[in-house]
Amino acid sequence: MARLQEKYKSIKKELKKELNLKNSMDIPYLEKIVVNIGIGKAIQDQKVLEAAVKDLTMITGQKVVLRKSKKDISNFKLRKGMSIGVMVTLRAKMMYEFLDRLVNVAIPRIRDFHGVSRKAFDNAGNYNLGIKEHIIFPEIKFDSVYRMFGLNITFCINCKGKEHSLLLLEKMGMPFAKIKKVESVKEITEETKKINVIN
Repeated sequence: MARLQEKYKSIKKELKKELNLKNSMDIPYLEKIVVNIGIGKAIQDQKVLEAAVKDLTMITGQKVVLRKSKKDISNFKLRKGMSIGVMVTLRAKMMYEFLDRLVNVAIPRIRDFHGVSRKAFDNAGNYNLGIKEHIIFPEIKFDSVYRMFGLNITFCINCKGKEHSLLLLEKMGMPFAKIKKVESVKEITEETKKINVIN
């Protein structure tokens, strides 16, 4: 069993208590992680597609699926059925192992990192994370990189809302950006009144 998979077992009680849930079936949990790379350049250079397949396989440890175009677009020289992306869906042990490497090894290697966004949740509670350079993963050797790729990582979470998803990912180690302290309107108004009285 993966380390984070074991950890989740220990935080289920915390989640139930903090979210004030009566039914254990309502405790949020991670269903799957979908990782994909869009590669429009593959239309002109087949090596780009081959490089994306190789690198994403190394990063996730799982065989990738090719994403194909659904229609013809003459302006982009795109024909229906052409491969324009690669995708991997991770579940169970593989999912937890990938998440562990992502939050504890890969993300800390991002230059000038100040935390991931707290706003990238959809209404169902799923979280989307964009990575600009795939070389932050230790599996990728910089000298052998054919081309730099960006990754889109979607965390599919079974939950009752964004707040539940946020708490789950925080407890799993996701380094969210810290909330900036903002003065309330009342505090600002009171301070303004004091300044006016002095003047």
